[in-house]
Parts: sequence; C-alpha cells; structure tokens
Amino acid sequence: MRYVTNLPYETKEEEHVTIPMSDGVRLSAHIWRPTSSDQEPVPAVLEYIPYRKRDLTAVRDSVHHPYLAGHGYACVRVDLRGTGDSEGVLRDEYLEREQADAEEVLAWLAEQPWCDGGTGMMGISWGAFAALQVAARRPPSLKAIAIASFTDDRHADDMHYMGGALLSDNLAEAGTMFAYGTCPPDPAVVGDRWRGMWHERLENTEPWVLEWLRHQRRDDYWRHASVCEDYASVRCPVLASSGWADGYSNAVTRLLGNLDVPRKGLIGPWSHKFPHLGEPGPAIGYLQELVRWWDHWLKGVDNGVMDGPMLLAWMQDSVPPSTSYEERPGRWVGEPDWPSPHIRPETHPLTRHTIGSAQEATAAPAEGGAAMTVRSPLSVGQFAGKWASYNAPPDLPYDQREEDGGSLVFDSEPLTEPVEILGSPSVELDLTVSEPVALVAARLSDVSPDGAATRVSYGILNLTRRDSTESPEPLEPGRRYRATIPLNGVAQSFPPGHRIRLSLSTSYWPLAWPAPKPALLGVHEHSSTLTLPVRPVNEPDEVASSPFGEPEGTPPLAMTQVTPPEERWDVKRDLIDYRSELDIVKDRGTVRFEDIGLEAGRRAHERYTAVADDFTSVGGETTWTMRFHRDDWDVRVVTSTRLTCDETDFFVDATLDAYEGDRRVFSRTWNETVPRDLL
Repeated sequence: MRYVTNLPYETKEEEHVTIPMSDGVRLSAHIWRPTSSDQEPVPAVLEYIPYRKRDLTAVRDSVHHPYLAGHGYACVRVDLRGTGDSEGVLRDEYLEREQADAEEVLAWLAEQPWCDGGTGMMGISWGAFAALQVAARRPPSLKAIAIASFTDDRHADDMHYMGGALLSDNLAEAGTMFAYGTCPPDPAVVGDRWRGMWHERLENTEPWVLEWLRHQRRDDYWRHASVCEDYASVRCPVLASSGWADGYSNAVTRLLGNLDVPRKGLIGPWSHKFPHLGEPGPAIGYLQELVRWWDHWLKGVDNGVMDGPMLLAWMQDSVPPSTSYEERPGRWVGEPDWPSPHIRPETHPLTRHTIGSAQEATAAPAEGGAAMTVRSPLSVGQFAGKWASYNAPPDLPYDQREEDGGSLVFDSEPLTEPVEILGSPSVELDLTVSEPVALVAARLSDVSPDGAATRVSYGILNLTRRDSTESPEPLEPGRRYRATIPLNGVAQSFPPGHRIRLSLSTSYWPLAWPAPKPALLGVHEHSSTLTLPVRPVNEPDEVASSPFGEPEGTPPLAMTQVTPPEERWDVKRDLIDYRSELDIVKDRGTVRFEDIGLEAGRRAHERYTAVADDFTSVGGETTWTMRFHRDDWDVRVVTSTRLTCDETDFFVDATLDAYEGDRRVFSRTWNETVPRDLL
C-alpha cells in the first residue's frame, strides 16, 4: 500500500466526542474532518461498529478515515452502545435499539455546524450490515452507502444457518462477541466511571449463541433487519463489494438484481477484507473509489462514477489447491446489468463418468432405476477451511481428494476448451435418505490433469428445510424427494485438460454441524443435475485490464509489537481412540499504542472434535482472552463457550471471568440445554 500525506484538505481530529441518545445513553465517536469545515461545512460519513475505535481498530481506522477526511469529508467512527467507550450494554447483533441509535447519530451529525446536512455510511462486515439496515429505514440525511462483506439475509446467508444447517461459525462469532462485548472502556477517556460501566456489561451479558440456537428456523428474529424481506425499502445509492474467498460472496449480486436505485457491484478474489487491504491479492485502490463515490452522491460532482459496468468481478484463473494465496491470477470482467445478458445457465445431468474407488458408493435398487449411495464419514470436511476466510491463519480449503474419498463424485470429461462461470451454480437432486434428518454438502472443484482438486464453490442444505426454512418437515426414509442446493457465487476459469467435479457428501464437519445420525443418501443420477452459470470465453470483458489504482491510504498509527503473534491450524487424528480434532489459534500478540501508552492483547482458540463416526460426539469450543494494560491499570477478560449435543438437544457450557491484575473480580457460568429442531 502506498501511504500519502499530501491531501487536498488539511484535517483535524477529535478523539472522543459524546453523542447523546434519546434514552440518556451517550455514544463515543472519533471524528476526522477538514479544518476548513468550521467555515465551509462538508458531508459526514459514518462507520458504526462494536470493535473499539480507541485501540483494536485504531490502526486500520487511521489508514482510511484521515484519507477520506483529507478529501473533504467529516469521517465519524462510532462505538456501538455497550462497546469501547460508549455507554450501555450490547445484548445482541442488529437489534432495533442499535438501528434507532444509528438514526439518532446521523441526525446529530447532520445538525453539526461543520456538516452540510448530508451523510453517508460505510463499513465492512458489521459496519456494512449496519449501513444497509439503516438505509432501509430511510433516515432523511442519508444520501448513499458503501458496504463490503455483508448480507441482506440474516438467516440463510450469514454465519448462522447455511441452507438451514448450523454452521460452526455460529459458535465462533458468538465467542468473538462474548469477548468484545465484555471488555471495559478506557479510564483515560471515561474516568472513574469505567469500573461501573464495565460491570454493567459483565452483569448483563449472556453468550449470544444461546439466542441464536433458540431460533433454528427462519422466524421474525431473523426477518428483522434482513433487507431481502423488502428490497424496495432501500432508496439511496449503494456501492457493494465482497470477495470470492469470503463467506459473503452472494449478497452483492442479489442487491444488484433486486434494488431499484443507482448501484454498483465489485467482487474481487479477497477474503473477509476491505478491497484496499484485499487478501488474496490483487488489492485495489478502494479508497480512491470511495472518494469518487462520495464526491458524486454527497457533493453532486459529475465525475462519471456510474459509468461503465454495473458489476466488476475478478475472473479467477485455475490454481493448485492451497490454504492461502498471496495473489489469485485472473482478470477483471464487467457486466452491464445483473442478471447479466452475457451469462447463460448450462444444465448437465449427473451421469456417472468417473467415481473415486475409495468412496462408499454402491448401486442400489430404487423406483425408476438404480441410485448411487453414500454415507459419508465425519472426516469429510476437515479440509474445508472456514465458512468465511480471514486469511489468518491460512484458512482456505485444501486439496479435496481426501474429502472426495467419502463422497459421491461426478467428473466431466477433460475439457477441450476453456470454460468460465460467473454467478451461483446449483445442484438439483432426485434423492432418498435413510434418516428423518439429513444434510447434503455439494462441492464444485477444478481438477487438474495430475488429480489435484481445488474447491471452487460449495453449498449445504439441511434436507428437512428443502421446501421451507420457516416450516421444516422430517424426511420419510426411503421416499424420493427433489431438492435444490444453491452453491456460493464465484467467477472461475477452467482450462483445457482439466475436469469439473461435483462432490456430494452427507457430512461437512466442522464447517457445518452434522445431523443427529449418519444418513445413507441415494442419488438418482440421470434425473439429477448440475447447472453452471457459463460466461462465454469470447464475451467482451467491457473493462480495462487495470481499472483501479494502486491501494493507498494515510500512514498508520504508530504501534509496537510487544509480544509476537501466533497462528495455528492443526488437523489431528488419533488412530487409537479415533478422536479427530481441528485446532485453530489466532493470537495477535500484545501491541502497544504509542500515542495513548496502552498495551492490548487478543488471543482466540477454537477447537472442534469428534470421535470416529459418532455424530453425537462432535463438539466445538471457543476461548478468548482480552487484556488491556497501562501503568497500574491492568484488566483481563477470559471467555469460553463450548457447544455439544446428543440426538435431541444442544448443550451450551460457558464461562465469563474478569480480572483486575491477578484478582478475579467477576465470574459467571452458564449450563443451558436447547432442543434440536430437525437440525
């Protein structure tokens, strides 16, 4: 990244500004704005997230907010209620109170003498969710949003219930927020009130995984703040971006296809990162694009920002399987509209061509012809990577050949010419199952001539939700059903000599929680299909080969790494007791923020276990340690959440411990049971 200091506007910053809410709670804001805005008001751009502006996002914020301020905007970073230096308690994600607070913040900004009355919202992940959800409420000052790595569907396309199947990221993200939501404010900002504010958080927090497990169906809990329920509610322009390696690769095209406002889409090869920090690369000059976006929609500059394709997407070239890439080779392609007139669906029957000899697959009699059958071991999924890649530690799917050994595999003939797809593949199965609850995981892979299999996309479906996520129904063993499995959107080029592979399995642990019992899946291949969104290779790309500038931002905040970070992703198998384990460590080490003399440390440890093929032996545990230290102020929060099950229930065991120095000042445990609901 290129760091720039010579910007069009001189800037000033106010590190801790309190914004009053109507119920008396005050939120904490960090504001960067042009010095000249005291005399010449400018538009305000809000980023609204729970991840602690004073320390844990301070370095990232220092790269892009001063940059945008230096181009003529008041950039405002607000800690959500109950996080960082804001008052109150954060009880869950995307609640009505959170969105009402955001509306009040926008109204407050519009009334400031340095603001011209117009506002925008921006962000990645939670910040993008917040911007899209608030846009649907139509606050009068909000003129446009720019969002990255988000969803418009909180139930079906978030880290909770993919295809109605419980994701392990449901536990992992709950663990993250259990830790962040129980950290104290900084005494240097809030003064002696810090301890009372901290204990209010500690005493009023419960593990969010409990609430998320209480809503296993798509109900009003998930419909709230899911913009897909009413796309017409969004009336402001939207710049939407994501990455193919992210869990949120689908919402960009859904917004393009369903919104009726000026909109642009951008999808790169990235994991869960802003495009200017994109990994795998190439990263792009996203902040320059934001300046153009805000200039047009907040200042009325006729700069052509809406010219060109509606969607720019990175068409990925074929690569060997790896858990991490520095760069993904490929090229930018452009689509004038979405759905694109260039893309045609091609449907292929699952006629058996090549079946791996190691899999459990036999011919079985069935009405209307034989079925291919498989009952996958729990080991299928250990090389699946994370639902949403963060690229730290390396967390992309590895070579799929071992996974394919426990799957039904359907290969194409070796390709005689390139094939490119852009969009969401889908699989329609004519199937039977042997249990009332079962899931199917479908994986699309690029198989090279040497046999290496790189996963391109995948989808999961809890078959009890094949017709409805609101009203699931148990399956009747032996009965034939039709079910459609949508796969995540992708842009991928398959070269000549390679094969396109579809793999089907009945487990995908630990990415998805398995059914209560192993199920035998029967697939009638001739009446089952794979549909690919094919983009003709000779289709004009409608975009320059390098449509973006080099990534740039302002110099990052001074920070010293006091203790080193640690990253680990270990797959372990014990062939004595048949215990398998995925062990993940994400330790940022301890860093010192030189400007405020604060040391902060974060360590997350996730462990997912199973024994043999006992589907009720699976368990997940996430443990976090958060520590803050300055002079004689030394505080620590340790959280742990463990999720296990039997055939009928989930069991949540959690602990929350808080320390001042070596003295434990708060401790609470939870031991809760939540019934499984056809899951």
